[in-house]
Amino acid sequence: MRGKFAKLACAALALAMVLSLTACTGGPSEEVEGEYQTIELTMAVNGTDTQIDARVGDYFAQLVEERSGGSVTVAVFPNDQLANGNASRGIEMIASGSVDLAAYATCTLAVIDEKLPVATIPWIFEDYDEAVEVIDSTGKDYYAERLAAKGMTYLGSFHNGFRQLTNSKHEVRTPEDIQHLKIRVPGSVVFMGFFNALGADPSAMNWSEVFTAIQQRALDGQENGVSITDSSKMYEVQDYLTMWNYSYESDLFIANTDIWESLEPKTQELLAECAAEACDWGRETLVNEEAETIERFKEEGMTVTYLTDEEMAAFEEAVADFKQEMFEYFGEEACSAFGIEA
Repeated sequence: MRGKFAKLACAALALAMVLSLTACTGGPSEEVEGEYQTIELTMAVNGTDTQIDARVGDYFAQLVEERSGGSVTVAVFPNDQLANGNASRGIEMIASGSVDLAAYATCTLAVIDEKLPVATIPWIFEDYDEAVEVIDSTGKDYYAERLAAKGMTYLGSFHNGFRQLTNSKHEVRTPEDIQHLKIRVPGSVVFMGFFNALGADPSAMNWSEVFTAIQQRALDGQENGVSITDSSKMYEVQDYLTMWNYSYESDLFIANTDIWESLEPKTQELLAECAAEACDWGRETLVNEEAETIERFKEEGMTVTYLTDEEMAAFEEAVADFKQEMFEYFGEEACSAFGIEA
């Protein structure tokens, strides 16, 4: 009997040890609980809630909340709501720490560093694959260094898109076709200079005002990626789309450095991982949706023009001197970071 009781006692002790160990380690859902600090972060983006920057932000926020078990949450504000629609003010807010996280196009970030939009120089990338290869090798280090000097931490990059041209006047196939067209462009030395070189009449204007300006014929057209042209419903007020991939634009996913460094290492690791995944998702999503979107443009009655190699060559020749000016403007260090040779 004594041996039997001894065996039962040992079994009970073993069971207690197993239960104790299980309570300490927990299952997959219990591992998350208490692992991360409890914090809510704010993220600003310039686009509408259907544009790729807002969608990437929302996807990122979803990943963060799920993987932190709800401890870390991100509130995404599209349309630069926190800055009353003013992108320049929004960038000031992320630089000062009034906003924790943000995603902005490099041409918009030029308000804090005029050398950031170097990769928007016309016709330096053949396609999205080449843009990704360059940015994810040497380009990202350039972005990170420039942003760090302004108090911001680089977390990733995703496609804003190759920029195309729309207008309400006529089909554009030659440099002569674009002369005197009133085109809205972001306030960027690259875009303003490019359209000036072609004899157009470029105008910098807040994006929120463009649709109405085209309706009222104060503008003839605008240039943007297919995704943004779609989400802003430009097909309702523009009859012609020229597909020429004249400039590649990327959105940079950034954090205020002081706020970033105040986070616990485990939280930083989570946010960096989710940001990288969200950027990859954004790239893939934008590319996959472009062809379908262009077909819808045609169904809406837009004339979609693809330039031939000869037509493209005429445009490139027309802006050759301007491109050389841009190489000199951005400098050898910036150009070499993106494989640009003068």
